Amino acid sequence: MYFRGTRRRAFAAAGIAAMVVAVLAGCALVGANAHPASTPSHTRHHTPTPTPSLGGVSSGTIVGSPTPTPTTPPLPSPTLTPVPTGTVVAEGDVASPKGSIHYHYRVVSNGDNTYSAQYSGFTSTVPVPVSVTLLDTPPRVGDGLTYHGVGDHVLGGPTNGAASASSESLGSVGQPSYLVALVTYSSVASADGVPVELGPNKVLAVNTVRWSVPVRQSNVHPVDGGVRSGATGTVASTTASGAPKSYDVAQGDVVSLVAQRFGISVEDLLWLNPDLPGGAGNQYLYASTSLNLDPDSL
Repeated sequence: MYFRGTRRRAFAAAGIAAMVVAVLAGCALVGANAHPASTPSHTRHHTPTPTPSLGGVSSGTIVGSPTPTPTTPPLPSPTLTPVPTGTVVAEGDVASPKGSIHYHYRVVSNGDNTYSAQYSGFTSTVPVPVSVTLLDTPPRVGDGLTYHGVGDHVLGGPTNGAASASSESLGSVGQPSYLVALVTYSSVASADGVPVELGPNKVLAVNTVRWSVPVRQSNVHPVDGGVRSGATGTVASTTASGAPKSYDVAQGDVVSLVAQRFGISVEDLLWLNPDLPGGAGNQYLYASTSLNLDPDSL
C-alpha cells in the first residue's frame, strides 16, 4: 500500500511540472505576439565595423601624404638680348670747319650691351694734340668743355699722313643713342704758346651722330591697363610699336600699383628704373617725375 501511494504522488508531481512548463511556454508565445516588430520613431546610432584597408588602416581614414598647398611659381627675371657682336650702330666722317682735321669713326657692338668707338684715317695739321668724345648735349665750336663725356679718346697730334687706327670702349652705356654729338677738341695740357682757339678743351668740331641701333628683345612688355587708384599718372611717350615708353608720376602713385597698371612685376619696374629713391624693397615715387617703361632704353 505504501508503494502504491508513493507512485501516485510521483505521477501527480510530474503532471504539475508539465503543466507549469506549458503555462510558461504559453506566456512566451503570448509575449511575442503582444510586441510585434515595428519601425522605431527615433534614429538608432550604429557604429559600423571599420573595413580594413591597406596597412590595416580603415577605409574611412585618409591614407598617404596630405595635398600640398599650391604655390605660385617664381616669375622669370627680366632680360634684354644684346645687339650681336660686330654690329655697326653708327658711322661717319669728320672734318673740322677749317679742314685741318679729318677722320672716320664707327661705333660697334661688343655683344654684351657695351660698344666700342673705332677711329681710322686720322690726319691733323693743328699744332696741338686732338681728342674726341661723345656727349648727350652738343656744344658749339669754340666752347670750352667742362665734361669729357663718354669714350674720351686721344686721336693724336699733328700728322704727316693718316695715323694708325685706334679704338675706345664706351663702357656700359646700354643704349648709346642718347649720345647725340661726337665732339673733337684740343687736348693740349697748357694754354702757353698756343692760340686761344686751340687752348685746352677748346671744341674744334661737332658732328651729329646718326644711330641705327637694332631694337633689343626683352621678356618685359608693359601694356597700359588704364588709370586706377595708386596709378593715376599719364603715359608721356610711346615706342615706334605703340608700347608705353615713359610715364609721368602723379600724386599718390605707388610702385606696386603702377607696375600692376602696366601688367609687369615690381621687379620689372625697378629693373627699368634702377635709380628710384628708397632702399631695396621700399622704393617710392615723386609726383611729376618720369618712369622708364621701355627695356630698349636701358
